[in-house]
Amino acid sequence: MRTFILILTLGLFAYAKPIVLPDNFKANFTQKISNPKKKIINYSGKIQFSNEATLKWSYTKPTKKEVCIDGKELTVVDHDLEQVSNYIINKGFNFAKIVKKAKLHKKNIYVSKYENTSYTIQLNDSKLHSIAYFDELDNKVQIVFKNVKYGKGNLSKKSMTCKVPKDYDMIRG
Repeated sequence: MRTFILILTLGLFAYAKPIVLPDNFKANFTQKISNPKKKIINYSGKIQFSNEATLKWSYTKPTKKEVCIDGKELTVVDHDLEQVSNYIINKGFNFAKIVKKAKLHKKNIYVSKYENTSYTIQLNDSKLHSIAYFDELDNKVQIVFKNVKYGKGNLSKKSMTCKVPKDYDMIRG
């Protein structure tokens, strides 16, 4: 009997559906960051994802900021500070790789380990609902997606690029 239950359980995990990323998606998001002292910061905005390497976060609250990732470089446009920061990506939050490494934990909850960080991913009707993890400063980060729209094909390069005003200060990292 114990062997039968083990085989049945392993069989269910073997046939568990992996998370399938669409060619692109757009969604509204809320991001809650809690530090170890229980101080909480809430952000919200829109996210766009395209072709596994391109991601754009457009923050609207509490500050206006854009974060664009093209697989090689990360650009942060902080409209409140009138500042643009560019960084070469060598590791960090790679959304597509995190999702591809996800393994079914239970029902619609997946767990992924990437770059020594564990991510918990929840789906709703086979679409992305939330991601939670602890960052390198031990802050708990929870991102909840709403009004998720999956699409085919890549989003335009223009829509995935941060708008950089010419008079903003430029910082290279």
